[in-house]
Amino acid sequence: MFSLKSALAIPFAKYVYKKTQKWANTPIKTQEKVFKSLIEQATNTVFGKDHNFQNITSHAEFIERVPVRDYEALKPYVERVVAGESDILWKGKPTYFAKTSGTTSGSKYIPITKESMPTHVEAARNAILMYIHETGNSKFVNGKMIFLQGSPILKEQNGVQLGRLSGIVAHYVPKYLQKNRLPSWETNCIEDWETKVDAIVEETLPENMTVISGIPSWVQMYFEKLQQKTGKKVGDIFKNFNLFIFGGVNYEPYRAKFENLIGRKVDSIELYPASEGFFAFQDKQDQKGMLLQLNSGIFYEFIKADEFFNENPKRITIANVELNVNYVMIISTNAGLWAYNIGDTVQFTSTKPYRVIVSGRIKHFISAFGEHVIGKEVEQAMQDAVAGTNIRITEFTVAPQINPKAGLPYHEWFIEFENEPDDMVTLAEKIDQSLQKQNSYYFDLIEGKVLQPLKITKIKKDGFQEHMKSLGKLGGQNKIPRLSNDRKIADKLSTLKV
Repeated sequence: MFSLKSALAIPFAKYVYKKTQKWANTPIKTQEKVFKSLIEQATNTVFGKDHNFQNITSHAEFIERVPVRDYEALKPYVERVVAGESDILWKGKPTYFAKTSGTTSGSKYIPITKESMPTHVEAARNAILMYIHETGNSKFVNGKMIFLQGSPILKEQNGVQLGRLSGIVAHYVPKYLQKNRLPSWETNCIEDWETKVDAIVEETLPENMTVISGIPSWVQMYFEKLQQKTGKKVGDIFKNFNLFIFGGVNYEPYRAKFENLIGRKVDSIELYPASEGFFAFQDKQDQKGMLLQLNSGIFYEFIKADEFFNENPKRITIANVELNVNYVMIISTNAGLWAYNIGDTVQFTSTKPYRVIVSGRIKHFISAFGEHVIGKEVEQAMQDAVAGTNIRITEFTVAPQINPKAGLPYHEWFIEFENEPDDMVTLAEKIDQSLQKQNSYYFDLIEGKVLQPLKITKIKKDGFQEHMKSLGKLGGQNKIPRLSNDRKIADKLSTLKV
């Protein structure tokens, strides 16, 4: 059936592709331009004056005057912005505060300005248009689309709107997509996550769903509820569903389970959005990594993860990054974040153009014995171990067991299975072998009899959801850390084991 909307999407996608290629092909120049613009626009702010922005003409001078800060260190400035003062971190007042749950700082208030807000919206739109340009598939724009997100209800604080990022973005859905968008405003405003997902199931069941998006762990909950209600695979319920858009966590550990729930393969687009900025999106179906958004009012710096806790770690720009090195990503933005550590680690998969994967969190690692195992490694180990089997994982996390009742210490893997292995010992061996191959420190500790190979602890069905619910973090943008260097999560999960 002919549709003007899907027909118009093709030339628009071509236009966006050409525009993107222009800056992606001149990356260093693009970033230099962004850097210069940011410094100029913030010269007369309180932060700009405190750090002598008027005399900054180079990255080296910026490093000299502006130290790397996390939220705690930037908080004195943020608190002045929250109190209603103008021209503190960025000119004027922000349009919004994105409220996030900080692990160390309680609630964080991340400013979003009139200059930064459009970049969030454009990047999400461009991710879809780049997919249309590459595949020629634009039929899905005629169907219904859903994004599992937080409530769009905003509060006001000293003249600035306050809410969750996904709720703020909900106010910016283009008019031409409003009719296609689900859930309804009323359903989106439901605070209790389980009630909300039940309502979304009811609303979407009779519809022609073509695009579904959200954090994989919560989309999985939605798919399971659909299946429980109908007894059908999601792909049979929604015959035209052919595009899954996700962000927030690595999809690979969930892929086998999703394909089983859907009943067939569907194309997927990975996004890298955060309250602090929309950093990257998957621009090619056949390439690993996401295109770093170099033209979105964000200036990027990188510090090697294994040097990050040194006294004066080296800060570099994209001009000097290397492939497959674990970097802490530092950002300066047109929302007034300066040399800001968002806590993520990334690795470059390509420098022509610049593409990244998220490898983990600088605070989320296991190095109880000097092994420095990161999120990417445990996810890869799990992927390697279940490849070619019918084992399906619902969720997992890893923690060190330093004081076992008997024997050497080990890494404890807490796993909730949808389809468990016949032989748990073999699965544990496969995971352990993959981890040893990837991480030479871990290999040495096993070889040197400092650690014994990992052990699996089975978690009961819906145990991870139960755990998140007990923390008041069920749904939305919340996700369980893939690994941690202490037993806080592990001890709570131990009460939910099979």
